[in-house]
Amino acid sequence: MSARARRGGGRGGRVKALLWFNLILLAALGGWFGMQPPVRRAEVAKLVENYFEKNKRIELLDVALDIYRLYYSEDFVRTVAAGDRTHVYGGSPRVDGFVHGVRVLKNAGYVTGYCEALESPAWVAYRMIDVARLAAPAPRPEAFETDLRTAARVASSAYTNSGYDRGHLAPNYGIATRYGGAAQRETFLMSNITPQRHALNAGVWKGMEMKIATSYPGRFGEVWVLAGPVFGARFARLPNGTAIPEAFFMIVIDESDGRIRTEAFLFPQETPGGAGLDRFLVSIDEIERRTGLDFLPELEDAAESAVESKRAQGVW
Repeated sequence: MSARARRGGGRGGRVKALLWFNLILLAALGGWFGMQPPVRRAEVAKLVENYFEKNKRIELLDVALDIYRLYYSEDFVRTVAAGDRTHVYGGSPRVDGFVHGVRVLKNAGYVTGYCEALESPAWVAYRMIDVARLAAPAPRPEAFETDLRTAARVASSAYTNSGYDRGHLAPNYGIATRYGGAAQRETFLMSNITPQRHALNAGVWKGMEMKIATSYPGRFGEVWVLAGPVFGARFARLPNGTAIPEAFFMIVIDESDGRIRTEAFLFPQETPGGAGLDRFLVSIDEIERRTGLDFLPELEDAAESAVESKRAQGVW
């Protein structure tokens, strides 16, 4: 038998094994589904429906793992946020340990906590909801705009030849597909931008943004996100004065049946392209320690402590 034939036979065997695995998994899920109460069956039916929407990027294994995690794992804490959850879950981050002042700027698709002293957002918050179909967004805006609401008035030209990308915190694609063209243009305000190395900006950061905009809403209905820079005790600045972060955080919050769970990431500025996401999982407590920010302040103290001390077992 030729080498080519052996390779072809090997590929055929793997395809058959994968097919059988999917069939067995579907049969097991079908049997489990028939035994569930109506509310749970409706939730799972929506998840399976979204699986067939290929642009939502949901794998069959995601469906099986989500069913286990949603109904049988100990990832969740029994609590819900009572306040406004349009963009922020559990209240805007408090700045008790953050040495600089923060001003909240409201936009159509996200909220920013902007720091004039650093000429940078300290955090942004946004919500991604499931939609029946993910339509193509309007063309990407051609230019970044100075936010005239800020005193810093950072210009796009401040980043030119700096060695750093104009890194979005509230994402272009996710906001555009949920809130429309005007909201998309607001993500190009410089109050939403931080200096970010290209390998990170175009690598795991973009990958997480797309997972949050496509897969997560299709699987969980809606999620809330907090993202922002991490500054060390000493940090460099661009020539115009904009502070350069040493890392970036991203926190994802999912609520289900009167419970919440979170996954939190810390991405160093020098994160290489193609790096695995699991290696960057941390607790929210760790991000609070590194930033001086207090997240989820509107939760009851015991629930907040339980949520923030957990490190997700793996990437959802």
